[in-house]
Amino acid sequence: MKIKKILIANRGEIACRIIQSCNTLGIESVAIYTEIERNAMHVQMANSAFLIKAKTPIASYLDADSIIRIAIENEVDAIHPGYGFLSERSEFAKKIATAGLIFIGAPIAALDLMGSKAAAKKTMIEAGVPCVPGFHGEQQNSDLLQNKADEIGYPLLIKASAGGGGKGMKIVNKPSEFYDALHSAKREALKSFGDDHVILERFITKPKHIEVQVFADSQGNVVHLFERDCSSQRRYQKIIEEAPATCINQESKDKMYAAAIAATQAVNYQGAGTIEFIVEGNEFFFMEMNTRLQVEHRVTEMITNTDLVEWQIRVAAGEKLPLRQEDIQCKGHAIQARIYAEDSFNDFLPATGLLEEVVFCRDINSIIDTGIEKSNIISIHFDPMIAKTVCWAENRQKCIEKVLHNLNHTFIVGVKTNLGFLTGLIAKEEFKNNCIFTNSLDNKSIKIGLPKVNTAIIANLIYTTNKNTATSAWSGNSGWSNSGTYSSTYKWKYFGQEIECKAIISDEKVLIDNKFIEIDPLISFIETSNEIQLVCNHQRYIVDKINHQSLGERQNKSDIISPMPGKILDVKIKVGDLVKKNQTILIMEAMKMELSLKAPDNVKIVEIFVAKNDVISADTLLIKLKMS
Repeated sequence: MKIKKILIANRGEIACRIIQSCNTLGIESVAIYTEIERNAMHVQMANSAFLIKAKTPIASYLDADSIIRIAIENEVDAIHPGYGFLSERSEFAKKIATAGLIFIGAPIAALDLMGSKAAAKKTMIEAGVPCVPGFHGEQQNSDLLQNKADEIGYPLLIKASAGGGGKGMKIVNKPSEFYDALHSAKREALKSFGDDHVILERFITKPKHIEVQVFADSQGNVVHLFERDCSSQRRYQKIIEEAPATCINQESKDKMYAAAIAATQAVNYQGAGTIEFIVEGNEFFFMEMNTRLQVEHRVTEMITNTDLVEWQIRVAAGEKLPLRQEDIQCKGHAIQARIYAEDSFNDFLPATGLLEEVVFCRDINSIIDTGIEKSNIISIHFDPMIAKTVCWAENRQKCIEKVLHNLNHTFIVGVKTNLGFLTGLIAKEEFKNNCIFTNSLDNKSIKIGLPKVNTAIIANLIYTTNKNTATSAWSGNSGWSNSGTYSSTYKWKYFGQEIECKAIISDEKVLIDNKFIEIDPLISFIETSNEIQLVCNHQRYIVDKINHQSLGERQNKSDIISPMPGKILDVKIKVGDLVKKNQTILIMEAMKMELSLKAPDNVKIVEIFVAKNDVISADTLLIKLKMS
């Protein structure tokens, strides 16, 4: 069958990515969008685009009936769901089939089976695929689950059976923590997936996350395209992925490939899939099968010189796999870094706002996957990922150097991002030596702190933003005057701390406290009306110009103020309570994640301005406190 027109039931960078492959194949692309995305990049790139109105922006992308109606009215042949939203919903695939259209995704039976982690584990065990010890039963009685948890032992992992992306997932270190963690996981799972069923698993203390890319066609051919190391995570969400993995030996890899093929065949699979394993040493266990294209598919494409979206389209059209197993070669190394709108130095809180400036580093053997550009708004309604920087090189060390260079020359102004956190992590010896585990960032065994400003950084900051370009001695900033040499005063704010310095710029040096400081020739920077970003030695320094204060500086630090828009899930205290430092005061939901707001010190609760289920905006006073 011939596919001539594809509707993309998604948005952002993945929609743009699919459109690229459609263009390569000469296939017409149809986009959908919400009220707040009329000028979005994926809308501009597609051959045609249609608005879906719903109560919320997210609901538009979950409106299966409207999506299929648009497809039928526009004589679309197939629907590509991308990832997230409806990509793994069997009900969506069934409706597409009923409408006589092609679903560019997994078979309905596989979606049903793999949509339940419990059923998936049972199937994998029967297929001889190693699985982590745990409880995957249907019973959900809290007391029974507590007993099963005690049998498995601690630390223990509670996981939403229908989940993914770290939602509905909690670590329990001792029996007394189980009930609270269980109820929190169930609440998150119900809100995210409409299903609060959970499973329990032994928690491996030094886990590596290794996944194998698989592909199958309708003729029974199944291949793997090697593996990816996705161990660099925070809150169970990946931030850096690479291929191939260099932390396990070839013998274990070969066994893992065989297990992945067996898992794929066990569910009569078709299309792109990923078999995820948790690895400790050279021992591996099945975690789950992702029945869709992965966010990190680009690193696999770069080491195998393939286009996996093109493969998806061809297989959905009934064609055989483009390559046989023996024809798929692994060459070089690739690393992907996900750029998020978040405050990495404040518990990774998602960030929102207007993108005042966006500058990506684009060069050979590099890819920027993004769906945003300057003047777009990062809203509370969607995942906070802004872009992916993907680099390829001949070996891992060269690839690390390349991705660091590209991130160091990427600038996003207007919202807080994790750019400085990414380079700080990739530059760590632990990353270079493959000693990053999936829990390394969450358990603080690897710390990426806010970089400290010293005299050398101040000198570089002064020089780059005030370099003398004057052609006259009377208009420069070298400190010379007819009455003698004088110094200029420079002021900024760095995360609330005021920096003031007197200095003289002289040639390629800056004089501070009668000492000349050499300027680093490798620095990169950007300056806007509000702030300056300077990158030096893989550290990113973001300073506010003195007349511009951040939200955090305007807040009364003795009170609890909402860091972003969201919904109040639970208020854990009442007026008059005495609470201890870091005790959870209330729980809110923002950008699909539960956030626990904690007491900044030992305090007394003076006033409470919100209640459960309240929807609040950013910078809202929630709780008034008094130091006890």
